[in-house]
Amino acid sequence: MDLFAGCGGLSLGLEQAGFTPVFVNELSPDARGTYIQNRVDAHEWLAEPGFHSSDVKGMVLDKAFLPSLEKRFASIFGIEHGELDLLVGGPPCQGFSGIGHRRSYSVDKEQLPSNHLFQDMAAIIHRLRPRAFLFENVRGLLHSKWTTDGRNGEIWQDILGTYQKIPGYSVAYSLVYAKDYGVPQNRPRVLMVGIRDDVGSGITREGNPEDAIARGYLPAGGSIKAPDLIDLLGDLVDPGYENGGATVQYPAAARTAIQKHLRTPAGGGTPFRKGDPLTEHEYSKHNERILAKFKAMHANGGAVPTEFQTKKFAQRLLPARWGDAGPTITATSLADDYVHFSQPRVLTVREWARLQMFPDWYQFAGKRTTGGIRRAGNPREGIFDREVPKYTQIGNAVPVGLAKAVGEHLRGILER
Repeated sequence: MDLFAGCGGLSLGLEQAGFTPVFVNELSPDARGTYIQNRVDAHEWLAEPGFHSSDVKGMVLDKAFLPSLEKRFASIFGIEHGELDLLVGGPPCQGFSGIGHRRSYSVDKEQLPSNHLFQDMAAIIHRLRPRAFLFENVRGLLHSKWTTDGRNGEIWQDILGTYQKIPGYSVAYSLVYAKDYGVPQNRPRVLMVGIRDDVGSGITREGNPEDAIARGYLPAGGSIKAPDLIDLLGDLVDPGYENGGATVQYPAAARTAIQKHLRTPAGGGTPFRKGDPLTEHEYSKHNERILAKFKAMHANGGAVPTEFQTKKFAQRLLPARWGDAGPTITATSLADDYVHFSQPRVLTVREWARLQMFPDWYQFAGKRTTGGIRRAGNPREGIFDREVPKYTQIGNAVPVGLAKAVGEHLRGILER
Protein backbone atom coordinates (compact mmCIF):
# COMPACT_ATOMS: atom_id res chain seq x y z
CA MET A 1 0.00 0.00 0.00
CA ASP A 2 1.59 3.25 -1.18
CA LEU A 3 0.64 6.60 0.41
CA PHE A 4 1.76 9.93 -1.12
CA ALA A 5 2.89 7.76 -4.03
CA GLY A 6 3.72 10.50 -6.52
CA CYS A 7 4.34 9.14 -9.99
CA GLY A 8 5.38 5.74 -8.61
CA GLY A 9 9.16 5.50 -8.28
CA LEU A 10 9.02 3.82 -4.88
CA SER A 11 6.28 1.43 -5.96
CA LEU A 12 8.07 0.52 -9.19
CA GLY A 13 11.23 -0.45 -7.33
CA LEU A 14 9.19 -2.50 -4.86
CA GLU A 15 7.40 -4.21 -7.74
CA GLN A 16 10.78 -5.09 -9.26
CA ALA A 17 11.62 -6.61 -5.88
CA GLY A 18 8.50 -8.80 -5.98
CA PHE A 19 5.81 -6.77 -4.18
CA THR A 20 2.33 -6.20 -5.63
CA PRO A 21 0.58 -2.83 -5.19
CA VAL A 22 -2.96 -3.20 -3.84
CA PHE A 23 -3.77 0.46 -3.07
CA VAL A 24 -2.38 3.86 -4.01
CA ASN A 25 -2.94 7.31 -2.54
CA GLU A 26 -1.77 10.48 -4.30
CA LEU A 27 -3.22 13.99 -4.17
CA SER A 28 -2.06 15.23 -7.59
CA PRO A 29 -4.32 14.06 -10.43
CA ASP A 30 -1.38 14.11 -12.86
CA ALA A 31 0.97 12.11 -10.64
CA ARG A 32 -1.82 9.69 -9.71
CA GLY A 33 -2.63 9.36 -13.40
CA THR A 34 1.01 8.54 -14.13
CA TYR A 35 1.02 5.91 -11.39
CA ILE A 36 -2.15 4.19 -12.52
CA GLN A 37 -1.66 4.31 -16.31
CA ASN A 38 1.67 2.49 -15.99
CA ARG A 39 0.15 -0.33 -13.92
CA VAL A 40 -3.37 -1.09 -15.10
CA ASP A 41 -2.22 -3.75 -17.56
CA ALA A 42 -0.69 -5.83 -14.77
CA HIS A 43 -2.75 -4.58 -11.80
CA GLU A 44 -6.10 -3.63 -13.26
CA TRP A 45 -7.77 -3.11 -9.86
CA LEU A 46 -5.78 0.09 -9.31
CA ALA A 47 -8.01 1.85 -11.86
CA GLU A 48 -11.08 1.14 -9.73
CA PRO A 49 -12.10 3.91 -7.28
CA GLY A 50 -12.01 1.49 -4.35
CA PHE A 51 -8.27 0.96 -4.74
CA HIS A 52 -6.98 4.50 -5.14
CA SER A 53 -7.45 7.74 -3.23
CA SER A 54 -6.53 11.41 -3.56
CA ASP A 55 -7.03 12.48 0.06
CA VAL A 56 -5.13 10.75 2.84
CA LYS A 57 -6.80 12.92 5.50
CA GLY A 58 -10.17 11.81 4.21
CA MET A 59 -9.06 8.20 4.57
CA VAL A 60 -8.40 8.84 8.25
CA LEU A 61 -11.34 11.10 9.07
CA ASP A 62 -13.91 8.85 7.38
CA LYS A 63 -14.27 6.19 10.08
CA ALA A 64 -15.79 3.74 7.61
CA PHE A 65 -13.08 4.01 4.95
CA LEU A 66 -10.29 1.82 6.33
CA PRO A 67 -12.61 -0.95 7.61
CA SER A 68 -14.25 -0.98 4.17
CA LEU A 69 -10.84 -1.09 2.50
CA GLU A 70 -9.85 -4.09 4.60
CA LYS A 71 -13.00 -5.88 3.49
CA ARG A 72 -12.03 -5.23 -0.14
CA PHE A 73 -8.51 -6.51 0.55
CA ALA A 74 -9.97 -9.70 2.02
CA SER A 75 -12.49 -10.33 -0.73
CA ILE A 76 -10.23 -9.51 -3.71
CA PHE A 77 -6.77 -10.56 -2.50
CA GLY A 78 -7.42 -12.77 0.52
CA ILE A 79 -5.54 -10.29 2.74
CA GLU A 80 -7.05 -10.37 6.21
CA HIS A 81 -6.45 -7.80 8.96
CA GLY A 82 -2.74 -7.69 9.81
CA GLU A 83 -1.71 -9.59 6.66
CA LEU A 84 -0.74 -6.58 4.54
CA ASP A 85 2.99 -7.08 4.06
CA LEU A 86 4.14 -3.51 3.60
CA LEU A 87 2.81 0.03 3.84
CA VAL A 88 5.05 2.77 2.44
CA GLY A 89 4.86 6.52 2.18
CA GLY A 90 6.81 9.72 1.70
CA PRO A 91 4.68 12.59 3.05
CA PRO A 92 5.20 15.75 0.96
CA CYS A 93 8.47 17.48 1.81
CA GLN A 94 7.98 20.99 0.38
CA GLY A 95 8.50 22.58 3.79
CA PHE A 96 11.41 20.35 4.84
CA SER A 97 13.54 20.36 1.68
CA GLY A 98 16.16 23.08 1.36
CA ILE A 99 15.46 23.16 -2.37
CA GLY A 100 11.69 23.17 -2.00
CA HIS A 101 11.71 25.84 0.72
CA ARG A 102 13.94 28.22 -1.21
CA ARG A 103 11.54 28.07 -4.14
CA SER A 104 8.38 28.51 -2.11
CA TYR A 105 7.20 31.38 0.04
CA SER A 106 8.46 32.25 3.52
CA VAL A 107 6.17 30.72 6.11
CA ASP A 108 6.65 28.81 9.36
CA LYS A 109 6.64 25.08 8.73
CA GLU A 110 3.95 24.58 11.38
CA GLN A 111 1.55 26.51 9.11
CA LEU A 112 1.96 24.13 6.15
CA PRO A 113 -0.75 21.46 6.40
CA SER A 114 1.36 19.11 4.28
CA ASN A 115 4.00 19.04 7.03
CA HIS A 116 1.63 17.18 9.35
CA LEU A 117 0.60 14.38 7.00
CA PHE A 118 3.05 12.03 8.73
CA GLN A 119 0.46 11.82 11.51
CA ASP A 120 -2.16 10.54 9.07
CA MET A 121 0.23 7.89 7.75
CA ALA A 122 0.91 6.80 11.34
CA ALA A 123 -2.83 6.58 12.04
CA ILE A 124 -3.33 4.33 9.00
CA ILE A 125 -0.47 2.06 10.12
CA HIS A 126 -2.03 1.90 13.58
CA ARG A 127 -5.36 0.76 12.08
CA LEU A 128 -4.18 -1.65 9.35
CA ARG A 129 -1.25 -3.22 11.27
CA PRO A 130 0.97 -4.09 8.27
CA ARG A 131 3.87 -6.46 8.89
CA ALA A 132 6.28 -3.66 8.05
CA PHE A 133 6.24 0.00 7.04
CA LEU A 134 8.67 2.31 5.29
CA PHE A 135 8.76 6.09 5.72
CA GLU A 136 10.84 8.10 3.23
CA ASN A 137 11.78 11.77 3.19
CA VAL A 138 14.47 14.37 2.52
CA ARG A 139 17.68 14.81 4.52
CA GLY A 140 16.62 18.31 5.61
CA LEU A 141 13.95 16.72 7.78
CA LEU A 142 16.64 15.66 10.30
CA HIS A 143 17.57 19.26 11.09
CA SER A 144 14.35 21.19 10.46
CA LYS A 145 12.55 23.21 13.11
CA TRP A 146 8.91 24.18 13.24
CA THR A 147 9.49 27.91 13.67
CA THR A 148 12.39 30.27 13.10
CA ASP A 149 13.18 30.36 16.83
CA GLY A 150 12.73 26.60 17.32
CA ARG A 151 15.51 24.08 17.89
CA ASN A 152 17.22 22.18 15.09
CA GLY A 153 15.87 18.67 14.63
CA GLU A 154 12.63 19.20 16.53
CA ILE A 155 10.48 18.20 13.56
CA TRP A 156 12.30 14.88 13.15
CA GLN A 157 12.03 14.13 16.86
CA ASP A 158 8.27 14.70 16.67
CA ILE A 159 7.98 12.43 13.63
CA LEU A 160 10.19 9.68 15.05
CA GLY A 161 8.34 9.81 18.36
CA THR A 162 5.00 9.50 16.58
CA TYR A 163 6.05 6.24 14.88
CA GLN A 164 7.81 4.86 17.94
CA LYS A 165 4.53 5.20 19.82
CA ILE A 166 2.66 2.91 17.42
CA PRO A 167 2.27 -0.18 19.63
CA GLY A 168 3.82 -3.46 18.56
CA TYR A 169 6.56 -2.17 16.23
CA SER A 170 10.31 -1.69 16.43
CA VAL A 171 11.48 1.36 14.52
CA ALA A 172 14.90 2.32 13.14
CA TYR A 173 16.11 4.86 10.59
CA SER A 174 19.17 5.82 8.56
CA LEU A 175 20.32 8.53 6.21
CA VAL A 176 21.23 6.80 2.95
CA TYR A 177 22.68 8.00 -0.35
CA ALA A 178 21.15 6.74 -3.58
CA LYS A 179 24.53 6.50 -5.32
CA ASP A 180 25.49 3.74 -2.89
CA TYR A 181 22.71 1.60 -4.40
CA GLY A 182 23.65 1.98 -8.05
CA VAL A 183 21.62 5.13 -8.74
CA PRO A 184 23.23 7.88 -10.91
CA GLN A 185 22.59 10.51 -8.24
CA ASN A 186 23.95 11.36 -4.81
CA ARG A 187 20.41 12.03 -3.51
CA PRO A 188 20.47 11.67 0.30
CA ARG A 189 17.27 10.31 1.80
CA VAL A 190 15.99 9.52 5.29
CA LEU A 191 14.49 6.05 5.47
CA MET A 192 12.62 4.86 8.57
CA VAL A 193 11.54 1.23 8.83
CA GLY A 194 9.09 -0.28 11.28
CA ILE A 195 8.96 -4.04 11.77
CA ARG A 196 6.03 -5.59 13.62
CA ASP A 197 7.14 -7.44 16.76
CA ASP A 198 6.00 -10.87 15.52
CA VAL A 199 8.06 -10.44 12.32
CA GLY A 200 11.74 -10.13 11.67
CA SER A 201 14.16 -13.03 11.64
CA GLY A 202 17.68 -11.78 11.00
CA ILE A 203 17.28 -8.29 12.48
CA THR A 204 18.35 -7.04 15.87
CA ARG A 205 16.11 -4.83 17.95
CA GLU A 206 19.01 -3.57 20.04
CA GLY A 207 21.56 -0.85 19.43
CA ASN A 208 21.58 2.67 18.08
CA PRO A 209 18.12 3.53 16.66
CA GLU A 210 19.83 5.87 14.20
CA ASP A 211 21.53 2.95 12.47
CA ALA A 212 18.85 0.96 10.69
CA ILE A 213 21.49 -0.54 8.41
CA ALA A 214 23.54 -1.98 11.27
CA ARG A 215 20.39 -3.36 12.87
CA GLY A 216 19.39 -5.11 9.66
CA TYR A 217 16.32 -3.03 8.88
CA LEU A 218 17.87 -1.62 5.69
CA PRO A 219 20.43 -2.97 3.21
CA ALA A 220 23.99 -1.74 3.22
CA GLY A 221 24.97 0.04 0.03
CA GLY A 222 28.16 0.03 -1.97
CA SER A 223 27.90 -3.23 -3.87
CA ILE A 224 26.58 -1.68 -7.13
CA LYS A 225 28.46 1.10 -8.92
CA ALA A 226 26.37 3.99 -10.21
CA PRO A 227 26.56 4.32 -14.01
CA ASP A 228 28.32 7.26 -15.64
CA LEU A 229 26.01 9.60 -17.54
CA ILE A 230 27.45 8.77 -20.93
CA ASP A 231 26.71 5.11 -20.25
CA LEU A 232 23.23 5.97 -18.97
CA LEU A 233 22.18 8.54 -21.59
CA GLY A 234 24.59 8.15 -24.50
CA ASP A 235 22.16 6.14 -26.61
CA LEU A 236 19.67 9.03 -26.47
CA VAL A 237 22.06 11.60 -27.92
CA ASP A 238 20.74 12.63 -31.35
CA PRO A 239 23.42 14.45 -33.39
CA GLY A 240 20.66 15.97 -35.50
CA TYR A 241 18.55 17.31 -32.64
CA GLU A 242 16.88 20.71 -33.12
CA ASN A 243 16.40 23.36 -30.46
CA GLY A 244 12.75 23.10 -29.43
CA GLY A 245 12.18 19.96 -31.47
CA ALA A 246 11.88 16.29 -30.53
CA THR A 247 13.52 12.97 -31.25
CA VAL A 248 10.78 10.38 -31.75
CA GLN A 249 12.90 7.32 -32.60
CA TYR A 250 15.90 5.84 -30.83
CA PRO A 251 18.90 7.43 -32.54
CA ALA A 252 21.26 4.58 -31.62
CA ALA A 253 21.31 1.02 -30.38
CA ALA A 254 21.66 0.23 -26.69
CA ARG A 255 25.33 -0.29 -25.92
CA THR A 256 25.61 -0.62 -22.15
CA ALA A 257 23.93 -2.89 -19.63
CA ILE A 258 21.97 -0.04 -18.05
CA GLN A 259 20.74 1.17 -21.45
CA LYS A 260 19.55 -2.32 -22.33
CA HIS A 261 17.85 -2.63 -18.96
CA LEU A 262 15.99 0.68 -19.29
CA ARG A 263 15.02 -0.05 -22.91
CA THR A 264 13.49 -3.44 -22.07
CA PRO A 265 9.67 -3.42 -22.57
CA ALA A 266 7.38 -3.67 -19.54
CA GLY A 267 6.61 -7.32 -20.19
CA GLY A 268 10.23 -8.22 -20.86
CA GLY A 269 11.82 -9.29 -24.12
CA THR A 270 14.28 -7.65 -26.50
CA PRO A 271 15.37 -4.07 -25.68
CA PHE A 272 14.01 -1.40 -27.99
CA ARG A 273 16.15 -1.15 -31.13
CA LYS A 274 17.53 1.80 -33.08
CA GLY A 275 14.62 3.34 -34.99
CA ASP A 276 11.96 2.10 -32.57
CA PRO A 277 9.56 4.75 -31.20
CA LEU A 278 10.97 6.91 -28.41
CA THR A 279 8.75 9.01 -26.14
CA GLU A 280 9.24 12.01 -23.83
CA HIS A 281 12.37 13.16 -25.72
CA GLU A 282 11.30 16.73 -26.53
CA TYR A 283 13.85 19.54 -26.30
CA SER A 284 13.28 22.84 -24.53
CA LYS A 285 13.26 25.91 -26.77
CA HIS A 286 16.26 27.96 -25.61
CA ASN A 287 16.78 31.54 -26.78
CA GLU A 288 20.04 32.64 -28.39
CA ARG A 289 21.52 34.02 -25.17
CA ILE A 290 20.85 30.80 -23.27
CA LEU A 291 22.33 28.73 -26.10
CA ALA A 292 25.41 30.96 -26.05
CA LYS A 293 25.68 30.49 -22.30
CA PHE A 294 25.44 26.70 -22.55
CA LYS A 295 28.02 26.60 -25.35
CA ALA A 296 30.36 28.75 -23.26
CA MET A 297 29.92 26.39 -20.32
CA HIS A 298 30.90 23.49 -22.56
CA ALA A 299 33.95 25.42 -23.77
CA ASN A 300 34.98 26.43 -20.25
CA GLY A 301 34.71 23.11 -18.46
CA GLY A 302 31.38 24.02 -16.88
CA ALA A 303 32.28 27.51 -15.67
CA VAL A 304 29.72 30.23 -16.41
CA PRO A 305 31.42 33.28 -17.98
CA THR A 306 30.85 36.57 -16.12
CA GLU A 307 28.62 38.03 -18.85
CA PHE A 308 26.15 35.14 -18.42
CA GLN A 309 26.03 35.05 -14.63
CA THR A 310 22.71 35.96 -13.00
CA LYS A 311 21.07 35.76 -9.59
CA LYS A 312 19.20 32.67 -10.78
CA PHE A 313 20.05 29.35 -9.17
CA ALA A 314 23.45 28.24 -10.45
CA GLN A 315 23.35 25.84 -13.36
CA ARG A 316 25.81 22.98 -13.58
CA LEU A 317 27.27 21.25 -16.58
CA LEU A 318 26.76 17.52 -16.14
CA PRO A 319 29.93 15.44 -16.50
CA ALA A 320 30.04 12.57 -18.96
CA ARG A 321 31.82 10.56 -16.24
CA TRP A 322 31.52 11.11 -12.52
CA GLY A 323 35.10 10.39 -11.53
CA ASP A 324 36.23 8.66 -8.34
CA ALA A 325 33.73 10.47 -6.11
CA GLY A 326 30.75 9.07 -8.00
CA PRO A 327 27.52 11.02 -8.65
CA THR A 328 27.40 14.50 -7.15
CA ILE A 329 23.92 15.65 -8.22
CA THR A 330 20.33 15.35 -7.06
CA ALA A 331 17.56 15.64 -9.63
CA THR A 332 15.17 18.38 -8.55
CA SER A 333 11.82 19.58 -9.83
CA LEU A 334 13.41 21.95 -12.34
CA ALA A 335 14.93 20.73 -15.58
CA ASP A 336 17.17 23.76 -16.05
CA ASP A 337 19.32 23.07 -13.00
CA TYR A 338 21.64 21.01 -15.20
CA VAL A 339 23.08 21.25 -18.70
CA HIS A 340 23.56 18.17 -20.88
CA PHE A 341 27.13 16.83 -20.93
CA SER A 342 27.53 16.91 -24.73
CA GLN A 343 24.87 19.26 -26.13
CA PRO A 344 23.95 22.89 -25.26
CA ARG A 345 20.56 22.14 -23.72
CA VAL A 346 18.84 20.95 -20.56
CA LEU A 347 17.79 17.33 -20.21
CA THR A 348 14.58 16.00 -21.74
CA VAL A 349 11.84 14.34 -19.69
CA ARG A 350 13.11 10.93 -20.82
CA GLU A 351 16.67 11.72 -19.73
CA TRP A 352 15.38 13.15 -16.45
CA ALA A 353 13.45 9.93 -15.89
CA ARG A 354 16.54 7.83 -16.52
CA LEU A 355 18.37 9.74 -13.77
CA GLN A 356 15.72 8.25 -11.46
CA MET A 357 16.04 4.87 -13.22
CA PHE A 358 12.52 4.87 -14.66
CA PRO A 359 12.49 2.54 -17.69
CA ASP A 360 11.74 4.00 -21.11
CA TRP A 361 8.30 2.35 -21.29
CA TYR A 362 7.18 4.46 -18.32
CA GLN A 363 4.92 7.32 -19.45
CA PHE A 364 4.14 10.54 -17.58
CA ALA A 365 0.78 12.32 -17.45
CA GLY A 366 0.22 16.07 -17.35
CA LYS A 367 2.13 19.09 -18.60
CA ARG A 368 5.80 18.87 -19.50
CA THR A 369 6.73 21.78 -17.22
CA THR A 370 5.24 24.82 -15.53
CA GLY A 371 6.40 27.56 -13.20
CA GLY A 372 5.76 30.26 -10.63
CA ILE A 373 2.79 30.04 -8.31
CA ARG A 374 1.26 27.20 -10.33
CA ARG A 375 4.13 24.96 -9.23
CA ALA A 376 5.06 26.42 -5.82
CA GLY A 377 1.69 27.53 -4.45
CA ASN A 378 1.57 30.35 -1.89
CA PRO A 379 1.05 29.12 1.69
CA ARG A 380 1.03 32.71 2.98
CA GLU A 381 -2.20 33.26 1.11
CA GLY A 382 -3.65 29.84 1.74
CA ILE A 383 -2.86 28.53 -1.75
CA PHE A 384 -1.67 24.95 -1.26
CA ASP A 385 -2.74 23.41 -4.57
CA ARG A 386 0.15 23.01 -6.95
CA GLU A 387 0.52 21.76 -10.49
CA VAL A 388 2.80 18.75 -10.73
CA PRO A 389 4.21 18.63 -14.28
CA LYS A 390 6.35 15.81 -15.60
CA TYR A 391 9.73 17.17 -14.54
CA THR A 392 8.43 17.78 -11.01
CA GLN A 393 6.86 14.33 -10.76
CA ILE A 394 10.17 12.75 -11.69
CA GLY A 395 12.25 15.04 -9.48
CA ASN A 396 10.02 14.27 -6.47
CA ALA A 397 10.19 10.50 -6.97
CA VAL A 398 12.13 7.94 -5.00
CA PRO A 399 14.83 6.54 -7.32
CA VAL A 400 13.64 3.20 -8.66
CA GLY A 401 17.00 1.53 -8.04
CA LEU A 402 17.08 2.59 -4.38
CA ALA A 403 13.50 1.38 -3.90
CA LYS A 404 14.35 -1.97 -5.46
CA ALA A 405 17.33 -2.50 -3.15
CA VAL A 406 15.26 -1.64 -0.08
CA GLY A 407 12.37 -3.78 -1.34
CA GLU A 408 14.56 -6.84 -1.84
CA HIS A 409 15.89 -6.46 1.69
CA LEU A 410 12.43 -6.06 3.27
CA ARG A 411 11.11 -8.97 1.23
CA GLY A 412 13.88 -11.12 2.68
CA ILE A 413 12.90 -10.13 6.21
CA LEU A 414 9.22 -10.89 5.58
CA GLU A 415 9.91 -14.22 3.86
CA ARG A 416 12.15 -15.40 6.68
